[in-house]
Amino acid sequence: LELSFKFSIKVINTYRTLKSEREYDIARQFLRSGTSVGANLEEAQGAQSKKDFLHKVTIAYKEIRETNYWIRLLIESNILNESKTKALLKDSIEISRILSSIIMTSKKSIKSIE
Repeated sequence: LELSFKFSIKVINTYRTLKSEREYDIARQFLRSGTSVGANLEEAQGAQSKKDFLHKVTIAYKEIRETNYWIRLLIESNILNESKTKALLKDSIEISRILSSIIMTSKKSIKSIE
């Protein structure tokens, strides 16, 4: 949770930079997907069941994948400073791997109960 929260702060700061560069459309999409990761993980902590938990984590995983797309787009289109953007990509890939692992473990756990 802490990693996703810190990532959201970086996303917000990058969003501000994008707005100052008048990249409004990309900025909005990037902000929405990048900050929803942590919000969905926060919701997962209050899940009512293991299936509900898995559902919320899966949404967070989809959002981090979308965020990866926007970051790669920012890198390849040279909209933002490459070193800052690559650090964001590294963080998002790490979060993606963690969430993927949680999803796989949760699916196994749910199957063992059924």
